[in-house]
Amino acid sequence: MPDENESKSDSGRGIWTKLIVLGIVVSLAAVVYFFFGDMLSLDSLAEQESQLRDFQTQHPVLVFGIAFLIYVAVTGLSLPGAAALTLLYGWYFGLVPGFLLVSFASTTGATIAFLFSRYLFRDAIQNRFGERLEKFNESLEREGPFFLFTLRLIPAVPFFVINAVMGLTPIKTRTFWWVSQLGMLAGTLVYVYAGSRVPSLSKLAEEGINAVFSPTQMVQIVIALALLGAFPLIARWVMKAFFQKSAATDSANSAVT
Repeated sequence: MPDENESKSDSGRGIWTKLIVLGIVVSLAAVVYFFFGDMLSLDSLAEQESQLRDFQTQHPVLVFGIAFLIYVAVTGLSLPGAAALTLLYGWYFGLVPGFLLVSFASTTGATIAFLFSRYLFRDAIQNRFGERLEKFNESLEREGPFFLFTLRLIPAVPFFVINAVMGLTPIKTRTFWWVSQLGMLAGTLVYVYAGSRVPSLSKLAEEGINAVFSPTQMVQIVIALALLGAFPLIARWVMKAFFQKSAATDSANSAVT
C-alpha cells in the first residue's frame, strides 16, 4: 500500500513539474512576443534576410567563414542542432555552396572531437563507452576503415559517439578524416537539398502561401522529405547486403583452406 501511495505521489509531482515548465515556456513566449512581436513578423524577418544576403554579397568570404566556424564549433563540441543547422545552411546558401560548406565543416568538427577524445578526455570516454569501444576495435580489426565508412553512411550510431569512441581506437587521424569526409557525403547532400527546397522569407512575404504550395515547390518538398526518410533505410539495406556477401565470401575462403 505505501508503494502505491508513493507511486501516485511521484506521478502527481511529475505532472505538476510538467505543468510548471509548460507555464514558464508559455510565459516566456508571451513576453518575447509582446516586446519583439513586430520584429518577428514575416515582413520584418524578410527584410532582415534581405539585408543579410546583401551583406553576404559584399563580404562573401566573411559570411562563409563565420558559417564554417559555427558549424565546426557545433560538431566539434558535440552540441545538439547539427541536423537543423545543415537544413538552415541549405536554405540560406543553396545546394552546391551549402553542400561544400557543410561537408568540410562537419568533417573538420568531427576530427576536432576525435582529437579531443584521443588526447584530452580519454579516461572519461573510456569509462562511459568501454563496451562500445571493444566492439569498435573488433570491427575495425575485421573490416578496417570501411567500418567507419559504414557508421558514417548509416545514422544508427549518434554522430558524437562515433567521434568520441573512434578517438580511442588505433585508427589514424588522416584515415579518420578522409573516411568521414566520404562517408558523410550522401547524408549531407540529402539534408542540404531538403533545406534548399524551402523558399526564402522574401519570396514567402511576396507570394504568400503560394510560394510553398505551388506544384513545382510541392514536388521538390515531397522529394526532399522522401529522401530524408528513405536514405537511412536504403543505406542500411545496401550495407547489410554488402556484409552478407562479405561473410559468404569469407566462409567460402575458409572452406577452401
